Amino acid sequence: MFFAQYYLDCLSQASYMIGDEESGRAVVVDPRRDVTEYLADADAHGLTVVGVINTHFHADFVAGHLELADETGAWIGYGRRAETEYPIRTFAEGERVSLGDVTLEIMETPGHTPESISVLVYEHADDTVPYGVLTGDALFIGDVGRPDLLASTGVTAEQLGAMLHDSVQNRLMGLADTVRVFPAHGAGSACGRNLSTEKRSTIGEQRATNYACVPMSREEFVALVTAGQPAAPGYFAYDAELNRKDRVRYDASAAPRPLTCAEFTGVRAAGAVVVDARDPQEFAAGHLLGAVNVPADGRFAELAGTVLDPAEKLVVMAPQNREEEIVTRLARVGFDRVVGYLRNPEDALEELAVDVTPASRITAAYLRTALADDNPPLVVDVRTCGEREANGFLESALHIPLGELPRRTEELPAGRPLVVHCAGGHRSSIAASLLRHRGFPDVSDILGGYAAWTLSAISADVAAEYTGPADPTERVDA
Repeated sequence: MFFAQYYLDCLSQASYMIGDEESGRAVVVDPRRDVTEYLADADAHGLTVVGVINTHFHADFVAGHLELADETGAWIGYGRRAETEYPIRTFAEGERVSLGDVTLEIMETPGHTPESISVLVYEHADDTVPYGVLTGDALFIGDVGRPDLLASTGVTAEQLGAMLHDSVQNRLMGLADTVRVFPAHGAGSACGRNLSTEKRSTIGEQRATNYACVPMSREEFVALVTAGQPAAPGYFAYDAELNRKDRVRYDASAAPRPLTCAEFTGVRAAGAVVVDARDPQEFAAGHLLGAVNVPADGRFAELAGTVLDPAEKLVVMAPQNREEEIVTRLARVGFDRVVGYLRNPEDALEELAVDVTPASRITAAYLRTALADDNPPLVVDVRTCGEREANGFLESALHIPLGELPRRTEELPAGRPLVVHCAGGHRSSIAASLLRHRGFPDVSDILGGYAAWTLSAISADVAAEYTGPADPTERVDA
């Protein structure tokens, strides 16, 4: 048996290829949109991809089933409840796919979405215990898939939660302890809440350590898995629907081209949004008016999908030699309307200096002073509910999680200074740039985020209690 896991860190997304090296047949499960790695691996191991299985309609990325089918002639498979615009093979409970001696078996595990399935992998057709199970978004390591995403329009979180209870507690926990667990996502994914950094586990380990696998009633389970879920990024519903459609294929050879400053100025003037993927400090030092800062280092694709609109044309300003990477990462979440990019950001900013402006980033100590003024700024906290509950918050702050900010900007006063903060200063730069892009004139973010605010509070308390010399550096005799 050939078995490979492909893990995409920036989306915390795992896909798989399973093949029979004797027959040369293979199936890819939950592929991403840029499929060259699967094709290269198949070729290197003498395999032909004959099928592509999606465990469900993914909401957090655009799957690569259509691209793989076009390249290989493979069939596309889903659970029996799936309906699509393109031809598919639907699988019912217990149905098997023979790759030779290596065999796959479908297990219906709805709950994250109605059509969700898991895939049992048998190294030999007559094995009584599977080698492993690809659980999609039904069971993660340390968590389960959330049942409240908009991907399941017309089905309530409570209905899906009840389905998930049966899928996890009865179906998946009914497997032997030795069965390996291979989920579709890891830590950082918005498809769950407490995902582990581990990329594989076993049923026995999850039975012992996963809070959602502890035996409990359906009512207890539903209450547990629906409570405290963070806001879903805005692009999730768009991608889930896109994965049902016979959409445009991703073509790396047709990637957007570098633009001259004159061309860049023209498309920007015509309404294209500038996506500045540089570090927040570089962005703050100088950026084009109206640009939205989504740093390349980190969860770029998910965060870009959170604050940008897939219907808008985009132009990219990226760290040197990372422009094509940024374009690919945007395409992975369905943002295909990238007109082009600037090849040399520093030179371009110099040439476009008339449109360049700094971004205001203030210290926590400065904010503390400003809040004591007669006309204090409004503080906007863009962390998740869980972060606020776990770490504390500013009493006067307006809480709007970053995932909700694009649709809640009307709650913010247009004429008042705004100060945005997150946990450490990464997401706040994104949020502040979005607000400036939307016309708010006076927006700052806190260097170091809430962590810096907490430290400044400790410093303020120490200073208030200090009874030594006026200059704390002055030597004090015992």
